[in-house]
Amino acid sequence: MTVQTGTQSLRRARRAGLAAFVGTTIEWYDFYIYATAASLVFGTVFFPATGDRLTGVAAAFATYAVGFFARPLGGIVFGHVGDRVGRKTALVVTLTMMGAATFLVGCLPGYAQIGTWAPILLVVLRFVQGLAVGGEWGGAVLMAVEHAPPDKKTFYGAFAQAGNPAGALLATGLFSLLSTGGTEWLTTWGWRIPFFASVLLIGVGLIVRLKVEESPVFEEAAAEETGAPILYAVRTNWKPILLGICVLPVAVGGYYLVTTFATAYATDPAVGVSESLVLNALTIAAFVELVVSFGAAWLGDRFGRVRVVVIGLVGVAVLAAPQFLVLSTKNAALIIAAFVAMRLAMTATYSPIAAILSQMFRPRARYTSISLSYQLAGALFGGLSPLVSTLLFQATGSIWPAIGLLIGMCVLSIACVLAAPQHTDEV
Repeated sequence: MTVQTGTQSLRRARRAGLAAFVGTTIEWYDFYIYATAASLVFGTVFFPATGDRLTGVAAAFATYAVGFFARPLGGIVFGHVGDRVGRKTALVVTLTMMGAATFLVGCLPGYAQIGTWAPILLVVLRFVQGLAVGGEWGGAVLMAVEHAPPDKKTFYGAFAQAGNPAGALLATGLFSLLSTGGTEWLTTWGWRIPFFASVLLIGVGLIVRLKVEESPVFEEAAAEETGAPILYAVRTNWKPILLGICVLPVAVGGYYLVTTFATAYATDPAVGVSESLVLNALTIAAFVELVVSFGAAWLGDRFGRVRVVVIGLVGVAVLAAPQFLVLSTKNAALIIAAFVAMRLAMTATYSPIAAILSQMFRPRARYTSISLSYQLAGALFGGLSPLVSTLLFQATGSIWPAIGLLIGMCVLSIACVLAAPQHTDEV
């Protein structure tokens, strides 16, 4: 491997961090515009009218969950590419796939035009989105963390993590702007605009990613690889993979409970919060999360990333009930304050997790191993939590089961993050 000077290494680390941020921002933007549209309009656009709003929302969330179940397969496929061909190649392909699928969702006719083909095609494109995100996250994290100096891995890992709130900020901000045109306009045509806009963002992302050097850890570890990375990961890393899954319930699933499900719950007639207020609250909260992400990561390098995550998980558990109960007040200031407070706690659980998870595995088959942990957790906790919470609310008429679910996820995450091993980048 070519020896790099300190200045060259730092320059490469910054470039890799920027590329991770831009790429994950675009991928999460694509993912979140689907989530937002599923909460607000997909139930009526792509499914037959049932007269029950929650049934339509549940059907939309079921297609939303398909993307999460595709993510582990994407992690396996692109984990193999990333471990054997290169992190950079995998990231360019996943970004292109995500952009194409997202644009085509915006082109789809609704149920009124083509009947059952509408949800079928929606599911197919959602599956492609899931494959892309499944291969994206692990590679973006590793490019940022593996380029970083040993004492700044949490900080540089936050560049990939900050793409999540940045993508959410773009998605909810754009939908918030479009909602000013009224529900009818948003349902008939307005929801398509964010999907079409993805094409421009993908072009920018590809330009940035193509300029990034390959990971130095991959360049050294590639010579040691023998056999299929998935076989090595399952045979050798199965224990940390399972532990990694259980580290992530809140970082992946809890996040969607307090955003996607919260949107559907708040705008339900039984609660009656306006779509614009919820979208504005989510936009402000996403902005706050983006601003504090690097601060949380800096604290992780300074005081210990595991400690920061545990503090965040305790905060999420404490705020779980206020987050949802405040919605019934319809008080804009209180709702925004609750969403912001929850997002601050979520940032502490999410921003340092890139470094924690990447260092749970030694370099060999690391891309495959980290992707399996994150994407299996995404399928289990991220894909099902909005659907399960919606069904619990529909069955009981109470928000407390969803609150209990979120608190239980916090307890599991705390126990497992305290047990997580942390390795170096030595092959």
